[in-house]
Amino acid sequence: MEKRTILAFILSFLVFIIWAQFFIPKTNIPVNEAPKIEEKAVQVIKDESADLPAATPEHLLNNTDKEVLSNSVAEKIITIETPLYKATFTNKGPAITGFQLKKYRDSIDPGSPYFEIFKENEQVKNHVSFLYNNPQIKEGSDLFFTADKENINLLQGQKMETLQFRYTSPEGITIEQSFSFSPDKYDIGVNVKVSNNSVNVATGNIKSVISNLHAQRKDKYYSFTGTAVFADNDLKQFKPKDLEDEEDTDITGSIAWFSYEDEYFITAVAPEEKKGARYIGTMQKTGVITATHFSESVEILPSAEILKNYTLFLGPKEIKTLKKFGNNLDSAIDFGFFDVIAKPLHHVLVYFNKYLKNFGFSIILVTIIIKIIFWPLTHKSQKSMKEMQKLQPLMAKIKEKYKDNREMMNKELMGLYRTYKVNPMSGCLPMLIQIPVFIALYSVLSSAIELRHEPFAFWIKDLSTPDRLFSLPFGIPFMEPPYGIPVLTLLMGLSMFIQQKMQPMVGDPAQAKIMMFMPIMFTVMFINFPSGLVLYWLTQNILSIGQQYYINKKPV
Repeated sequence: MEKRTILAFILSFLVFIIWAQFFIPKTNIPVNEAPKIEEKAVQVIKDESADLPAATPEHLLNNTDKEVLSNSVAEKIITIETPLYKATFTNKGPAITGFQLKKYRDSIDPGSPYFEIFKENEQVKNHVSFLYNNPQIKEGSDLFFTADKENINLLQGQKMETLQFRYTSPEGITIEQSFSFSPDKYDIGVNVKVSNNSVNVATGNIKSVISNLHAQRKDKYYSFTGTAVFADNDLKQFKPKDLEDEEDTDITGSIAWFSYEDEYFITAVAPEEKKGARYIGTMQKTGVITATHFSESVEILPSAEILKNYTLFLGPKEIKTLKKFGNNLDSAIDFGFFDVIAKPLHHVLVYFNKYLKNFGFSIILVTIIIKIIFWPLTHKSQKSMKEMQKLQPLMAKIKEKYKDNREMMNKELMGLYRTYKVNPMSGCLPMLIQIPVFIALYSVLSSAIELRHEPFAFWIKDLSTPDRLFSLPFGIPFMEPPYGIPVLTLLMGLSMFIQQKMQPMVGDPAQAKIMMFMPIMFTVMFINFPSGLVLYWLTQNILSIGQQYYINKKPV
């Protein structure tokens, strides 16, 4: 009976992980009706579509005294470099065309290139842009702006610098964009000003766009890749498959930020004006994912202007860094159903690493502490199993005697438990209480950026990837490349087998034999898990073996 219970909880545990990853339902965010806002020179237009209504066909006055920039201007690339990143801008749009993070590399090789948030590809050239969406002038991404600088190189301790772009249409609409950079932050301030120097009303809004080519790879456990939006104080995440139906990602309301994310990094835009906005996420057949934010439409009266402010973040999905950014951007890090448990565990893990300087040892220390906390519960569970083992002969006689009378059999068994003061549920209840902690730590070790490219010891050079000793030229069943000997995973399976052998055999012997296959199943399941997660499970098994040995040697 006890073995069946354990098997049931293990299977429930696996089912729960799959359910949490793939089947958590998403609810649509309710639409907020934004009030009309009228200013002296600017009128907000409520409309249900991001596509602006066609402007009234009026001839705008020509003014030869205005600054007019034609499309014959050549494209220029401006480079921005700080201690944290290197960014490239184009004056066409304008837009961000590339972004390298200097504290992160492509691989564990210290000589490998800096990690690029946007990979160079033919499908997407402009990755982040802020466009004035107005039917009176042509598409903003095709406009050439003038830039006030050719490059910016910020050193540590220097003051913030600003890059300004400017364009004036033949009709007299001037668009100015400024980007502010700091040497010690991933935040980039963005200001978009539109001035109407004609005698006619200009109708438009600001369209903020993030575009990237989706990496065609399998998502890694609890990590997330796709677009996200924080609207009406609720986080909505959309994986690539969710973006195929545009209607499901069309959200209107108070938008604090929207983003494109991969496993460890995030590109996010936080508008200063949050209410009355609209967000749409899409994925094209080419694999290009686009996240678009529309501000409220406004009518700019002659000789008037509008100013929209944004903050742009391109950097790591690191909790403390996202908290500093504000706007609830740290909510982008979601460790799953037991996030409320996972984040404190993550904090403790990072805290220990400040002193141990090795995340492998930090994982071991966290596992030991968790084991100490749950020691009384697991001790009671293992002790109960030992007591149940001693009752097996008496239980077998009762089952044989009342095999045709199940009601009487259960009554006699309950009487036996009362006589010997044994609770058959005491073995599984402690395990049930521990499951949320196990799942929480599982999700942390599967997706925390702090473990990316962090070595442990010997052949384990990266705790965020599966452990592989040597490089084998042939494939191995159930193993994802790279192919090698999963030493740590095999040791984990061996420790699980020893643990099974040491536990008292309770119930049907046939059930016990089936349970002996569990180490094989877990070894196959863990073969592609991050080595940090396998290290945790191996440490947990070793501590459980020691505890079981202590109980087996101690008289009941």
